[in-house]
Amino acid sequence: MPMPATVTSPLLFLRQDVLVHLSDKGQAQYFGYRVKILDSSALQVGNIAIAWNPAAGAPIVHGISVLRDGQLVDVLKSASFEILRREDQLEAAMLDGMLTAVLRVPDLRVGDELDVQFTSFSRDPGLGPYDSGMLLLGQAPAPGRYRLRLSWDVGHEPRLRIAPDMTSAMVKQERALEFRFDNPALLSPPRDAPPRYLWQRAVEYSDFADWASLSRHFAPLYAKAATLAADSPIRREAARIAAAHTRPVDRAAAALKLVQQDVRYIYVGLNGGNVIPASADETWKRRYGDCKGKTALLLALLAELGIEAEAVLINADGNDDGLDQRLALPQVFDHVLVRARIDGQRYWLDGTLPAVATPSAQPVFPVGWVLPLTPAGSALEQLPWRPATVPDTINLFEIDARAGFDTPPRVVTTEIIRGVKGLQNQLQFAAISAPQLLDGFRQNAIGEFWQTIDDVQWRYDQKAGASVLTISGTARMTWDEGDGGGKSLALPGGGFSPPDRRARSPGPNQNAPYYSKPEYICHVTTVRLPTSTKPEQWSSKPSYDNRLFGRHYHRAWEMRDGAIRMIRGSRVERPETDAASAERDNARIAKFDNSMGWIFYDPAGRKAAVGKGETVPATYDLDWTADNVPCVSPERPQTGTP
Repeated sequence: MPMPATVTSPLLFLRQDVLVHLSDKGQAQYFGYRVKILDSSALQVGNIAIAWNPAAGAPIVHGISVLRDGQLVDVLKSASFEILRREDQLEAAMLDGMLTAVLRVPDLRVGDELDVQFTSFSRDPGLGPYDSGMLLLGQAPAPGRYRLRLSWDVGHEPRLRIAPDMTSAMVKQERALEFRFDNPALLSPPRDAPPRYLWQRAVEYSDFADWASLSRHFAPLYAKAATLAADSPIRREAARIAAAHTRPVDRAAAALKLVQQDVRYIYVGLNGGNVIPASADETWKRRYGDCKGKTALLLALLAELGIEAEAVLINADGNDDGLDQRLALPQVFDHVLVRARIDGQRYWLDGTLPAVATPSAQPVFPVGWVLPLTPAGSALEQLPWRPATVPDTINLFEIDARAGFDTPPRVVTTEIIRGVKGLQNQLQFAAISAPQLLDGFRQNAIGEFWQTIDDVQWRYDQKAGASVLTISGTARMTWDEGDGGGKSLALPGGGFSPPDRRARSPGPNQNAPYYSKPEYICHVTTVRLPTSTKPEQWSSKPSYDNRLFGRHYHRAWEMRDGAIRMIRGSRVERPETDAASAERDNARIAKFDNSMGWIFYDPAGRKAAVGKGETVPATYDLDWTADNVPCVSPERPQTGTP
């Protein structure tokens, strides 16, 4: 192998082989490498860990050796693996049954070459005869020689999808594909491109013909798990719910709350449980379960209540952009939940979420593609994307400066957070008493902004699906001095940084669209002005309303009833912007108003102007958890400059 001219990495892979073989026994995965240690920071490579599922068979260690000064040392003659016979993921609420063998190579030094070779095996009972997986090189591997190989026995040839950047290194053989790289170059996806462009240097293989085949395979697993015994106590729970509620949607909500509240979450991967759901009766009996077991339990309850429902696979992290262009791989999904049809409407129910999460019209997670599990087999289904109608986050600042410029103002801040982050807040704050919450904020928040904190209130608004945190106290806010006794203050959350130019260095996919992660953020600030001043003595930075790169920027001002009101909203309305539109918007960045939200007091009243005729509600005028808050202006063409 040609050595790179310069090596800045702390190690060099003289050889790394990843070889996967498919047979009627499942997958055998050989992993072998020889690495030269060039810096002490790389000595940790001598901490070797091999994890495996005992049900698939123990791994085979072919050899571990160290080459030093031309002498080959057999590490296994003086050291041995220690097997950790315990669940090492209990703190993460996981029971996966995996074993781990660890070995620390003794006396490893800079300049040594470490050679490791072992084979592990995998066979998932829940997948039956179907194998699937991926070979990955990565975007920025360390310098060295790499070999990836996929081979198969007769009758086990899988379907393949090979990234274009792998084809030049591909060598076809009888019942095998091999990919060789020497010192592979850094491979960067096109800048600011949608996540699907991250699919690089990858080879997918699968025995599933299509997504419908995968759906058809998984559906019976959940149907069986949701089938109740004749004397199942779950039937009594369903009867109790039916007696307490008449409307189907209320019954579904009660069933969901039962699963969320009475069955704690623990991932169960034992005995094929990483794919096969535990039965509803078993999950109810032991009162713990993962998303699969909770889904089966919820399906059983809904069936008893006469509510049509199905299990649906999703990627909860939202890593599903371009999923329709991929092979049917079970590995791309990390979560399962329930979709029910009630009175002609679809509702999503997730038994793993806190009990405040009710049936909703959309999944809580940022999902683009889902796979319903049906006996006939369902195709991958795209959920239509629409701009958010309510903000993900609203920050309210009420500043009471009526006592004068030199008196620390009374301040009330309210943070309203929806979605996954709001539920995370619920888990965090629900376990804390009100005195503990107040004491915690006093200890950690008083400082640069807060001078005193008098009260902290938190609640979760189920109707809004939002965490609401309100803090009251006095703040350290200093008015800047101006000419002739003038004053100025930059309001919290009042300005935008200009967007970055959307441009790319030469390379492939130059015309890929530019991506903006969907979000909707709103800041609302109200300043009750010093009573010694007059309305005509006040002015503010300008209002604006514009759209750049698919994002709506909005700022509006009004002075009314002795207070200056400002609202500033930012919402992504088009996640992808084509290259031509991006080029046009690049030309508009220079005129972007990136001013902070300044307000100005001039005793002479020479430039009195706050806003341009808008009506802006104060922080205390509205219920800001409502679904119609005016954080952006109505839809309009992209005209004007912010």
